[in-house]
Amino acid sequence: MKFRPCIDIHNGQVKQIVGGSLKDDQNQAKENYTSNKEAAWFANLYKKDNLKGGHVILLNSKDSEFFQATKNQGIAALQSYPGGLQIGGGITADNAKEYIEAGASHVIVTSYIFEEGNFVESNLGKLVKRVGKNKVAVDLSCRKKDDNYYVVTHRWQRFSNMKLTYENMNRLANYCDEFLIHGVDVEGLSMGIEESLVKFLGEYQRESGIPITYAGGIGSLRDLKRFKEISGGNLDITIGSALDIFGGNIPYEEVAHLKGR
Repeated sequence: MKFRPCIDIHNGQVKQIVGGSLKDDQNQAKENYTSNKEAAWFANLYKKDNLKGGHVILLNSKDSEFFQATKNQGIAALQSYPGGLQIGGGITADNAKEYIEAGASHVIVTSYIFEEGNFVESNLGKLVKRVGKNKVAVDLSCRKKDDNYYVVTHRWQRFSNMKLTYENMNRLANYCDEFLIHGVDVEGLSMGIEESLVKFLGEYQRESGIPITYAGGIGSLRDLKRFKEISGGNLDITIGSALDIFGGNIPYEEVAHLKGR
């Protein structure tokens, strides 16, 4: 289990939000924390602590008036820590190479590989052809519906038709280097992890060997201990709102050096 840091950017600022609250309409989101520091500041902090594989997430749509400011912050973070960070948010086969050339170790993709809720394998194939399988992370962030977890797209606003199953994950694993999965229903709430999801992912990772990072619900060191127990130590973890660097109660220094499984 390793700690993967994050830099979430919304309306041109580093923020922590309640995941399920994000709306494209009027660029709305329920905010937990807005930083007065630039994204590059956080990238340099993670670089200093040799934390690799963190996630830069651009939370505005490409049609937003704030998108360019958000993108500029993301690019600055990548350039501050070349090879140390991944980036997601509006990734397509057409723009992925730009982010890799700016310093991203991986591009993180979801919405581009779904149309009308259906998985479009050819789009994922195009992305892999453009940057290589080893540069692609697939975001399978999900919400629960009818007792099943479904992948949600477009900044977690739309349900896809894809259930989170071993079969579907195996199919996608042919095209990517790792998975990023937010438990969207608990994301940003700091009220405990999505335990059934964590258990499922921990068992899948043990079987498949593909790296998986989970995010959502960690609010205390007790939650972190519970996460490790349920996942079997097989998953990496992202913590946002609960960290003191984002206004929370968990000391960043307590988790910054979680390494190994």
